[in-house]
Amino acid sequence: MTEDVQKHSVHTLVFRSLKRTHDMFVSDHAKPVPLDEVSHKVKEAVKLRTEYGPVLHMPVLKEGRGKGTLGASDLYDSSGYPPVDSGPEYLITGTHPYPSAPGVALTADTQIQKIPSEVGVHSLALALPPSQARQEAARTAASVGDILRHAGASERSQSSLALMEGGGTKTSGLVPRKAPTMPKPQWHPPWKLYRVISGHLGWVRSIAVEPGNQWFVTGSADRTIKIWDLASGKLKLSLTGHISTVRGVAVSTRSPYLFSCGEDKQVKCWDLEYNKVIRHYHGHLSAVYDLDLHPTIDVLVTCSRDATARVWDIRTKANVHTLTGHTNTVATVKCQSAEPQIITGSHDTTVRLWDLIAGKTRATLTNHKKSVRAVALHPRQYTFATGSPDNIKQWRFPDGDFIQNLSGHNAIINTLAVNSDGVLVSGADNGTIHLWDWRTGYNFQRVHAAVQPGSLDSESGIFACVFDHSESRLITAEADKTIKVYKEDDTATEESHPVNWKPEIIKRKRF
Repeated sequence: MTEDVQKHSVHTLVFRSLKRTHDMFVSDHAKPVPLDEVSHKVKEAVKLRTEYGPVLHMPVLKEGRGKGTLGASDLYDSSGYPPVDSGPEYLITGTHPYPSAPGVALTADTQIQKIPSEVGVHSLALALPPSQARQEAARTAASVGDILRHAGASERSQSSLALMEGGGTKTSGLVPRKAPTMPKPQWHPPWKLYRVISGHLGWVRSIAVEPGNQWFVTGSADRTIKIWDLASGKLKLSLTGHISTVRGVAVSTRSPYLFSCGEDKQVKCWDLEYNKVIRHYHGHLSAVYDLDLHPTIDVLVTCSRDATARVWDIRTKANVHTLTGHTNTVATVKCQSAEPQIITGSHDTTVRLWDLIAGKTRATLTNHKKSVRAVALHPRQYTFATGSPDNIKQWRFPDGDFIQNLSGHNAIINTLAVNSDGVLVSGADNGTIHLWDWRTGYNFQRVHAAVQPGSLDSESGIFACVFDHSESRLITAEADKTIKVYKEDDTATEESHPVNWKPEIIKRKRF
């Protein structure tokens, strides 16, 4: 028959845990344990042999000379040399360490050149004019260095002398490293909603601003593409042709073309002078989720639910490369002129950096734990960010070196945008927008705009966001069928909206 386990109250268990913890660490705070003389002597002997072995054969003080212990200040006067009248006497032990003329016999009366201390050298240098002090310090350090090198001094002594010869001091090499701290974030003015544009009849899934910053274009689940005036927010044009949700739009900076892709597997090129489709790019086997234009080459890159990204020649419509390697939907793609020229994020939780010439993967980043739906390239730095429900991560090109995590936006992140001032915007499925300081990863603002009247609260997702080319406006595409435009609050100051900075939080960056 098994005995019942004795049950204790929470108070008893907590007290027992405290007592055991106290017993474990009591020696750190109680009266120190008395020193064991034998152990201490053994420790000193070992330390003497390991740390001072190379110089043990050098001159030593004569036994019994003087009573008490002598400090460094007792052995040397202000000039750095031993006092003439009461200096310590040296005896030669073992082989003479100093260079001597061949054939000269060493006797007990041999005079030994005495070495000035480094403290004395510095005090002497301070007492002389600057130019003369530098010459004297260099001459003295050189002579000390010659002597110690011939004497077989340890490498540690030589490194300190090399530091002295270079104009530094010995203490500069001993300065402790500063403890890692979180750098103070740059202050950014908060952003506020100032315009809501209605007109689409379905979720607004994609957005792009034209190079002249006069208008912007949106693609929606109502299968239309609409062009809006950026200054007034008025509708300029509607384009129809897709037979399913328009998931991506892009405006060319090199020609009057607009590109669109959708869940109908189609990729279209629109001529904005005639407002009609002039090219189709056939090849994807499933819904096309995103596209991007290369900034310097006439190629278009699209990504799809068929787990591939395809590179198209804009003019000939040829499928130049089919970038394979992802094992699930490729949700986002970005292009840049520097290597790597193509970056993709996928639902297989990886980010791939591609070699455009070879059409192969250059690097695969596997740090994310969940689907990667958003990628943003910094406009000035050689860095980028990726968004996933677990974290937003920052990376450094060209090899995808990890920089830091931006944690706290605990939702499905659909879109990222970053401007030249270092403001990173993340938009999520639950309608929240977080604004971050790029350098430190400090989340300085959180926005959750109200949904359009008549919409459900659950229809507050952010599907796309982009800064206009002046970077003074932030445009978001949302699930309540509206487009919202944000701008910086001109009345905000550092006093009215202070940085809530917690310096005790240390972020470990990998450089």
